[in-house]
Amino acid sequence: MHALRLSLVASSILLCAGLIGTTLRAQEASPTLFHADGSVTSPTGTIPYSSLASPEARAFFPKMLAAGSKAPPITAPIEQSRAFYDRMNSDRAARMEKLYPVKIRSETIAGVGTDVVMPAQGVSPENRDRVLINLHGGGFLWGAHSGGLVESIPIASIGRIKVISVDYRQGPEHTFPAASDDVEAVYRALLKQYKAADIGIYGCSAGGILTGEVVARLVTDKLPTPGAIGMFCGSLVDVKGDSAYFSPALNGQGVPTHPTGLADLPYFHGANPDDPLVQPGLSPALLAKFPPTLLITGTRDMTMSSVIYSQQLLDKAGAETELHVWEGMWHSFFSDPELPESKDAYRVIVHFFLHHLGR
Repeated sequence: MHALRLSLVASSILLCAGLIGTTLRAQEASPTLFHADGSVTSPTGTIPYSSLASPEARAFFPKMLAAGSKAPPITAPIEQSRAFYDRMNSDRAARMEKLYPVKIRSETIAGVGTDVVMPAQGVSPENRDRVLINLHGGGFLWGAHSGGLVESIPIASIGRIKVISVDYRQGPEHTFPAASDDVEAVYRALLKQYKAADIGIYGCSAGGILTGEVVARLVTDKLPTPGAIGMFCGSLVDVKGDSAYFSPALNGQGVPTHPTGLADLPYFHGANPDDPLVQPGLSPALLAKFPPTLLITGTRDMTMSSVIYSQQLLDKAGAETELHVWEGMWHSFFSDPELPESKDAYRVIVHFFLHHLGR
């Protein structure tokens, strides 16, 4: 036994020596600079796509990058950006309807336009008194209708539950808190028909951020909070942390000198960044009153650090949380329905709401 232990120790020492030697040789060839503030400057290298992602994701990733490279810059005329993303999301929604049949109708609720998505096979008996509110993504600039359908179709169909996607006001025409006003108006109207515990709210990206802002608003206005919420690729704080820098690099965009934050979005022009209704994560007292919260992100999502940090803040405040991080996945990865990771995300979302609503 002692001989075996010595052999293992010796092997470990030799292995570590080999690894250290390899690291030193790599540093000699391509020196990495460490700075006093903790930042690191490293030469450009090749980073392979994750071998832990599905074969379908590995095949799709280069196509996703190519399509994204054609997107207008955030400074482009708003009509141009909205047309681009509407084409992209309309194609996704059409693909989704083939996989997840639904019935869609437009409806005005409390003066706010919405798209109501119903499962083609009908709402299940357990969900007759339940409803989900979807808040679409799109940088508070685009995503209305087609973007909301992308986030609503699979959830309505798989969960056999009614989903209402809200066409809330966005920038640059409108500024904070216009979107929160619209969602609260819809929520108040639904409270006349549903119990708060039977209402869920969720969204991706800007919609995930708005979901947190809306709950903070409901708490502030002393309204009953929904039974559960989902914040996907969107957080309770501004976009910060490691992923704000390394994720763009992993997605072929280089390391940003200034990651895009809330202050860069026209919708938040003039808003106080320290207002807890803008960043609810700044108020532990608000977070303590949050309902069960599902958080979703991916390792190539620039919001991953902020999402993980949001989960930590909620947990510290005593709120019930569930965090899922998908390896190799990018921002809003589940918008493309064919990926196994997307199907897993739909399953997680449906299970979370069906488990928590009505409790």
